[in-house]
Amino acid sequence: MDSKLWQKNYDKGVPTTIEYPKAPLFHFLEDAARKYPDRACTIFKGAVVTYKEMNEVTDRVAAALVDMGVKKGDRVGIFMPNSPQFVMAYYGILKAGGAVVATNPLYTPPEIEHQASDAGIEFMFVMTNFYETIKKAQPKTKIKKLIVTNLKESLPPIMRLLFTLLREKKGGFRIEGGLREGDEWFQDVLAKYGSASKPNVEVDPDDTALFQYSGGTTGVSKGAVAMHRNVVANTLQIKSWMPGLEAGKEVVLMAIPLFHVYGMVAGMNFAMANGASMVMVPNPRDLKDVLDNISKFKATIFPGVPALYNGINNHPDVKAGKYNLSSIKACISGSAPLLRETKEQFEKLTGGKVFEGYGLSEAPTATHCNPLSGENKTGSIGMPLPDVEVKIISLDDGETELQQGEIGEIVIHGPQVMKGYHNMPTETVNTLRQMADGKTWLFTGDIARVDEDGYFYIVDRKKELIKPGGYQVWPREVEEVVAAHPKVMDVGVAGIPDPYRGETVKAWIVVKPGETVTEEELKAFCKERLAAYKVPTHYEFRAELPKTTVGKILRRELVRQHKEANPS
Repeated sequence: MDSKLWQKNYDKGVPTTIEYPKAPLFHFLEDAARKYPDRACTIFKGAVVTYKEMNEVTDRVAAALVDMGVKKGDRVGIFMPNSPQFVMAYYGILKAGGAVVATNPLYTPPEIEHQASDAGIEFMFVMTNFYETIKKAQPKTKIKKLIVTNLKESLPPIMRLLFTLLREKKGGFRIEGGLREGDEWFQDVLAKYGSASKPNVEVDPDDTALFQYSGGTTGVSKGAVAMHRNVVANTLQIKSWMPGLEAGKEVVLMAIPLFHVYGMVAGMNFAMANGASMVMVPNPRDLKDVLDNISKFKATIFPGVPALYNGINNHPDVKAGKYNLSSIKACISGSAPLLRETKEQFEKLTGGKVFEGYGLSEAPTATHCNPLSGENKTGSIGMPLPDVEVKIISLDDGETELQQGEIGEIVIHGPQVMKGYHNMPTETVNTLRQMADGKTWLFTGDIARVDEDGYFYIVDRKKELIKPGGYQVWPREVEEVVAAHPKVMDVGVAGIPDPYRGETVKAWIVVKPGETVTEEELKAFCKERLAAYKVPTHYEFRAELPKTTVGKILRRELVRQHKEANPS
């Protein structure tokens, strides 16, 4: 394969290589506070925290953490939805020399126990509505202190009062009986350190910034360890991909969860590096809130997932023309395949560009992206970002580099690739491998091909290949076909046990509102577009499909549910 053949198709102004500052991740915030002190850093329901204020607050958080005993390299947890407090905790931890461990606030106590114990978390920032969940997990962890905040603390005064009267107790935001001994209110901590400056902790580019746990969709959840320089590099790679943006003037809609590395890097850190304002959306499933925020605050950048764009496309108020979404300029879509219909409909609605990217927790977060103004190829994850090298490697020997058009495992070398997995030396060695060229490559577990223009296409996950009667079927290929049916809103495809073929293809279908479709119709539709062995033999109609918090269909969960309902 020609080395970096994709660079000839980069948009004008996108560099092929970047000079990365030898600075910690929080330098983006400090730099923005110098350049745009009065610019809104976060906007939450109309309440603004400026860059100057955010920089000062995070200095105070850092000073408090150091006084509490946080040492360089210690892991500190965040357990809360998108809010100004998340941003305060995140950069405060980094300034204290700590490593951020952001945990999905929908996790149950056993899931929290695993991550908190594995990372060795002793301090954790938590929203009040999740306080009791953490307290249930705490006895089986090393957590010593919770720093607790209420969502209303970032609301404008009138809304804060209404929240207290109408939503606080009903929504579970009020802690009955007060905090347990040893825990502290975030507001009390900030008041106590009201005049504190940033602690004198030397944070280097090679120090640990993040423990990002994989969602566990392909097995046990693993903590990917990223250094400051990894995240700084990826933030600047993403920034460089959109050369037409205006520094200090953009508005980023933060609906993608910040606890996920995609929202954290392609949303929050990217916004910081641009001096952009972040409009905080705590619950992306609340589409009315998403739409209200786009319309009211004129969001220009909208990192998201296909399910979110699809939800907006099909929202009755959007179809009725009640929202003006024309402020949107660019949307990076990630975490799940972007279907052509979703992309084209959203672009028609907004006049902006939706371009699909690809990344993973182990290279936090992006490695590939379709160009903003150049050709976006349907089904493609685009081209490698600046300074990213990519090979397609043989599935047979795990070593031979394949040629353009051939299908194999995608492996990556670049400045954003993680240091390794925490406490998992075998997994680290299997994933980060030195090849004959002397470089260390990240083996992604994703199967892909590259075309003559350097655009990459994910075929599927290595571990989710279906083998009916010895043939090879990639679930994504079948999903693309089924999703093209005009009555289908969502689909998941996976392999289920079959007594004759060993394994067979099953499709789980969500039909569009107001529509009906039969199994026979779908089978006939697929037979026209797929080889016979790829056509699903089983169909199940659902109201919804199980997904990760960033919209990735949990195929393993669908298979598990099938086996539970159909014991052999």
